[in-house]
Parts: sequence; structure tokens; C-alpha cells
Amino acid sequence: MPFHPDSRISVNLETVTVAVILGGGAGTRLFPLTKTRAKPAVPIGGAYRLIDVPISNCINSGINKMYILTQFNSASLNRHVSRTFNVSQNVAFANGFVEVLAATQTPEEEGKRWFQGTADAVRQFLWLFEDARANEIEDILILSGDQLYRMDYTKFIESHRRSGADITISCLPVDDRHASGFGLVKIDNAGRLISFSEKPKGFNLTAMHVDTTLLGLSREEAQKKPYIASMGIYVFKKDVLLNLLRCQFPMANDFGCEIIPAAANGCIVKAYIFNEYWEDIGTIGSFLEANLALTDDLPRFRFYDDTRPIYTSRRNLPPSMINDSKVTDSIISHGCVLDNCSIEHSVIGLRSHIGSNVSLKNTVMFGADFYEADVERARLLAEGRVPIGIGENTTIRKCIIDKNARIGRNVTIINSEGVQEADRSSEGFYIRDSIPVIPKNSTIGDGMVI
Repeated sequence: MPFHPDSRISVNLETVTVAVILGGGAGTRLFPLTKTRAKPAVPIGGAYRLIDVPISNCINSGINKMYILTQFNSASLNRHVSRTFNVSQNVAFANGFVEVLAATQTPEEEGKRWFQGTADAVRQFLWLFEDARANEIEDILILSGDQLYRMDYTKFIESHRRSGADITISCLPVDDRHASGFGLVKIDNAGRLISFSEKPKGFNLTAMHVDTTLLGLSREEAQKKPYIASMGIYVFKKDVLLNLLRCQFPMANDFGCEIIPAAANGCIVKAYIFNEYWEDIGTIGSFLEANLALTDDLPRFRFYDDTRPIYTSRRNLPPSMINDSKVTDSIISHGCVLDNCSIEHSVIGLRSHIGSNVSLKNTVMFGADFYEADVERARLLAEGRVPIGIGENTTIRKCIIDKNARIGRNVTIINSEGVQEADRSSEGFYIRDSIPVIPKNSTIGDGMVI
């Protein structure tokens, strides 16, 4: 949904909460999607970017002051945020802002390192919360820029304040099968954190077992999900955060592994249960799965919700043109041209051009940043070159196709040999988690088989 002024949105917290959205590191697990962009700028769902999710959640929760901290390939992220979330004409954003802050170095900080972790990133910008204008800030909300979920932060912050906590961690109840992949939190009967374990196994995992009925789960659901996993979403009292990062743990770099466990000894750290859809978009495999799940008949997550929409850039594109094609369980974005093709269980991004007798299945296609006119496409074909989009008679299965990719005629991309990892950048593709990935602006020539 395009972002625009909306009188329904209002700040409903009595004192100010500032959100800090962490842009993540180099995004190596999402490479090559992060080759030229920061993780939060990666497209998702055909027309959105990951950063749209936490920003929209903030808007829908009445939080109108947001900082986005990033240091890798931040140009496209900055451009998207500045174009999309223009707050100057939005009444709900009076005195508000959405600002991207990249890692910087001043003459006084010669030799200073780039962000070494989530806590270190926030530490380097603590001055934002220490000047006289920051006196009105009571809480600082720490968010991740690469997760897919819809959350009312108002309830989270109100729970934090009512409990008298110094720090509150948003947690997800999880089952035995998934528990070892998370940082797990153990709490006492009052909901206070007593231990934290990062991706525990064996006996260490069993030791993190919690009676989750204490957090509102039914007895049946608590038996299925006896662990609580940190979502990497925190709310701190401002003074507590300043003291932890500046005074108590000035060398600690990460919130989950270092700050939170250490702070539990002297601070009141509480858990808040979020028992709805949440997905951490951390790998190529999870990214593909999260996108394809959007095409389900009854998806667990929808980008549009009348009361809590996810906003994105307004693009003024025409409706898609679908000529003599079969589309099943798929998302087709604006401005696409589909010509006598078959699309099944796939997500097709903006301005995608798919030729005759093409078959796509279980595929995510980002689309293009611009159109190529018919005359230009004809000229490229006459010269033996490849236009943007997918050429005729091509078959693609379980693949991610980044923006402006050029895939020729009679191409087959199916990874029939089940290769798990491969760097074939000289040929225009990579394989990650057994998934072929065609990077941005790459070309796959006519007749190629992957």
C-alpha cells in the first residue's frame, strides 16, 4: 500500500518512544541479494521492501520518530525511505521523522571501527538521545530491519511500562523442533528473565524449558511450545540503555549474546509474548519460503490489512497485462506483461516481462526498475542480445531472479543435480541453499541450462 497522510494514525503513547531499526551487517547469508543493497532494502512480496515492515508497524503503533542504522550499501535503502516515507505533509508526523544513519567517522574518531554488532551500532549514535531535545524520550524501541511480521508496538510498550521493567524482550513461543535455532529466554513465575542461551543443544536446550502458560498460552499450546525465543525486538528505558552501553558494558557489541544476559543480573528484564506470525528473513532459503508462503490460499501473513497496512512507495504504474496465460496461486505486481505463459506458486515483481511459452514455478522474480520499449526489445533481439525479463520457451523452477535480470530464450533453470552451493558469477548466477539466484543486472544467454 502506498504511504500517504492518514488521519487515523495518532500518537497514543503518553510519553515519547523512539524506534531504532537495525539495518544489519553485510548480509552475507542473503548474498547475492545484498550484493548492491542493504538487507532492509531487499524486495519482498512483489512490491515491497523489508524495511517497509518495521516502519509501517511503527506508523500503525503511533511511533513517529525512527532512526535506521546501516553501514553496508545504504544508497538504495536511503533512496527508498526518502521517497516512500515523506513525513513533511503528514499531520500524524508532526515533529516526527524517518532517518537513515550510516556508520560514519569524524577526525576525532580516527581509527574507529565500523559497527561491530547490534549494541555497538546503537552505542555509536547514543548522542542522539543525550542532548536537551531528548529529554522527552522515555523508551527506546530496538527493531530489526529483516523480519516479516505485523505487530502493535503500543501493547508491547504498555506492557513494559506496567510491569516496571527496565528492559522488555519480545519473545515467540516455539516447539522442540525449532527451539535450538534461536536465542532462548528462561523466566521465573513473575515473567522476569533469569537466563539466556544462544542456540542451545542437548542438555542446555532442555534446561531452557518454560511453562508458557505463565505468559498466556493455553495448557495444550504450552505443551506444544515449551520454549520462548527472543525475536531480537527490545524496549529499553532510555536511561537504562545509556548506562548499559556507556558505563556498564562499554565493550559489549551485541544485544542478544552480551547485553541482555549481562543486564539480567542488575536490571529488571521481562519477557513479552508475541504469538502471531513472525519470520526472520536470514537466509536465501527462508527468504524464498516466506515469499512463496504469501501465495497460499489462506496465507498466515498478508501485506494488506485495512487497520494495519504495510506501506510502500507510490509508483503510478499501469495494471498488468496478461495475454492467454495461466496463473495459479501466484502474486502478480503492477506493470507486468505476461504473454502466453504459465505461472504457478510464484511471486512476480514490478514491470516483469515474461515471454511466450515460459513456465515458472516456485519462483520469486523481483521485476525491473524501468521499462524497455518494444522497439528497444526488438533491436536487442535482432542483435542477438537479451532484453530485460524472461525469453520464450524458458523453464524455471525454485529460483530467485533479481531486478533487471535478462534471461534468454530456451533457457532451463531447474538445478536438476541438486547443487547446494555454487559461485558461477562469471556465468550470471549463484546457487545458495540449492536455490539458483540470478543477481541484479545479470544476463543468462539463450539456451543455457542451470
